[in-house]
Amino acid sequence: MSRMRRKAELPTKPCAACGRPFAWRRKWARDWEAVRFCSERCRRARPPATPAPRDQLSK
Repeated sequence: MSRMRRKAELPTKPCAACGRPFAWRRKWARDWEAVRFCSERCRRARPPATPAPRDQLSK
């Protein structure tokens, strides 16, 4: 079993929606690499995917 860590020692990454840094949580342990948003609110408000330019769609 691992020892407790201080919050300052946990890994952080920026949220893809708001840009604020958020810290690792135990519930994200298995898929920390895939986590992109700090909260449900940011996940719902994420920026829309950019569509492909029209000239590339006709090819």
